[in-house]
Amino acid sequence: MSAILLVEDDVSFSEMLRRFLERHQHEVTLAYTLEDAKTKVKNSTFDLVFTDLRLPDGDGIALLNHIKTKDASVPVVLMTGYAEVSTAVKAMKDGAFDYISKPFNPEEVLQVVKNALNEKHQTKTPQDPTPSTPKNQSKAEAGFVTGISAASKVLYDHINLVAPTNMSVLISGESGTGKEVVAKAIHLKSSRKNKPFIAVDCGAIPKEIAASEFFGHKKGSFTGAINDKIGHFEAANGGTLFLDEVGNLTYENQIQLLRALQERRVKPIGSNDEIEVDIRLLTATNEDLLKAVEQGDFREDLYHRLNEFFIKVPNLQERRDDLILYADFFLENANQQLNKSIIGFSPEVLKIFQTYSWPGNLRELSNVIKRATLLTTGHVIQKEVLPHELSAAPIKEVTPPSFSAKTNEKELILKVLQEANNNKTQAAKLLNFSRKTLYNKLKEYDLE
Repeated sequence: MSAILLVEDDVSFSEMLRRFLERHQHEVTLAYTLEDAKTKVKNSTFDLVFTDLRLPDGDGIALLNHIKTKDASVPVVLMTGYAEVSTAVKAMKDGAFDYISKPFNPEEVLQVVKNALNEKHQTKTPQDPTPSTPKNQSKAEAGFVTGISAASKVLYDHINLVAPTNMSVLISGESGTGKEVVAKAIHLKSSRKNKPFIAVDCGAIPKEIAASEFFGHKKGSFTGAINDKIGHFEAANGGTLFLDEVGNLTYENQIQLLRALQERRVKPIGSNDEIEVDIRLLTATNEDLLKAVEQGDFREDLYHRLNEFFIKVPNLQERRDDLILYADFFLENANQQLNKSIIGFSPEVLKIFQTYSWPGNLRELSNVIKRATLLTTGHVIQKEVLPHELSAAPIKEVTPPSFSAKTNEKELILKVLQEANNNKTQAAKLLNFSRKTLYNKLKEYDLE
């Protein structure tokens, strides 16, 4: 049985959540203020802390910092309102394990608790030779945002699995999903991370000079070759070569690429000498290469050479739980690039972000935030600076299954009345009701 500290000043809500957690075999201690929580942390050991972001004498961020100075392994989960999500995202950078927005549903609570306790167990396991990655490390060396959605977790599992190998990886995904970022993350997690990472847009190379771009040429080997040129294969020697939109290569270029991969040797145009190359090849496409193979537009042998391991990058619709994380990340970048100091987004903008379809994926989100940052004169991005296609879009209200004080309210009132020896004034205080509200509830539930 795990020990959970629940910090929430809404007495009725905390009682309801405590009973729910206890029914699922967790031991719950309640605290209603920041100082009360600090005292309980000092006197007891907890496996997990659930805290509201807003407390009567402080906030959950202060409690988070206090707990992390005492025991960094204790996961802290923040409970927030919708408008506070951007603040919670920043708290994750300070060490919070996760955040959960009110109202939330029971399954979501149980999943967050399970994930937090599993992570704590893994960080405490002495047999594990791999240092755990902090939950708040939202950006890897390549500007990689560590999302919390199920689709993102599958993506990171695949990256971590294949990165240490030397396998060729085919990365598929819609335009704007960040395929090059995924490729760079694989490179940075590999043994080649201190060697070159060369990215090539195959769609931007004219077929006439593709061989020169890939393999290099000698001075005077053709008209316009006024200097020796090192090709991409040689430039990436010892490191990683990333070919974006590989499906755009002509059939002749495909043959040249296949030969270079099979022999691991390249010959610059106009040279008699071959150069041995040691590269890891990563490729990306937003097309269905298998369909191109069936139609005869892409060589099957090259396809299998490139596709030793396949990674599908989810679109932004599939990783909607990560949207605020990405928005915060792009805002930081925009602030740096534009020398601005915007602190966040208005609740209305966050709601628009959550309901917009984002057909351009992360690239569109990044562009929208950069433009909005430039146009914003205050400290918070407002709806007025968003592009028309966002600001004019109707906001869809999505109401998840509610896990609020209304749940089992009758049962809760009976329990509190019993604890207060039927003193209705005391019971109203415990329930955070006015006396009149309590009497109305008693009448509503026929408890008079």
